[in-house]
Amino acid sequence: MRHLAFVFPGQGSQSVGMMQGYGASCVQDAFAEASEVLGYDLAALVAEGPAESLNQTAHTQPAMLAAGVAVWRAWQALGGREPALMAGHSLGEYTALVAAGVLSFADALVLVQARARLMQEAVPEGTGAMAAILGLEDEVVRAVCREAADSEILEAVNFNSPGQVVIAGHRAAVERGMALAKAKGAKRALLLPVSVPSHCALMRPAAAALRERLSATPFSAPRIPVLHNADVAAHGDVEAIRDALSRQLYSPVRWVETIRAMGSSGITHVAECGPGKVLAGLNKRIEGTMETFALTDDTQLGQLSGLAS
Repeated sequence: MRHLAFVFPGQGSQSVGMMQGYGASCVQDAFAEASEVLGYDLAALVAEGPAESLNQTAHTQPAMLAAGVAVWRAWQALGGREPALMAGHSLGEYTALVAAGVLSFADALVLVQARARLMQEAVPEGTGAMAAILGLEDEVVRAVCREAADSEILEAVNFNSPGQVVIAGHRAAVERGMALAKAKGAKRALLLPVSVPSHCALMRPAAAALRERLSATPFSAPRIPVLHNADVAAHGDVEAIRDALSRQLYSPVRWVETIRAMGSSGITHVAECGPGKVLAGLNKRIEGTMETFALTDDTQLGQLSGLAS
């Protein structure tokens, strides 16, 4: 299995008890390290909740970063082979960069904690919204956004799989977009339980502030190529990586193109590294010829390790 890629999930994959299936000491060690950096008991929050607290953006982002890094370390502890390529969905891009040696775990935790705070500060709670539109072509969703914006911000922001696009912007515009999408034949239009309208123009102030944080954080050249959300490209230059992370906040997550680019580059097996199966489900719908794995527990880690050895 020479043509292996790893992908890392972001917000939306979190759940209370999500690390129960992993027993390696390095998993507990990763959460202990994260707790020390963050200044609160992240392991207890993930294990015991409450869900309302875990689902707050300021807690979700460090929790998902720590979860992905912990599973990556468990994979390494098993002697699992290094993937040829990596990517992360939104926040998951930071996890991929830690695995690729670009960022230290501690620096990434500080960055995503700041990222979450800056995103929330950029748009007062209740001002923005996101919704999933199911069953329409990408260009139809873009046209819906243009028509429903009505002088407000409304954009297609997550191209998750064929027929699944997330829109984001001002809450009223999102609600108009949902109604118009249904009128144009969408199977479903679902308001998402988030407090921040990610990846749209409302995040530009947050991106400018995040850029300052990125510039002050040490970066190294990647040991493993990482495809970035904003441009579906792998960058060896650290300034280009900083730029991609800054633009990511207000640019669409081009996940369909990312997975297809992996297929075009010869990747035959893709593993979702972290709790949950969100990306594995999306990837099967995007590129059915690639074999997809979800490393949701020790059993799955061991099975893939055996296949990939």
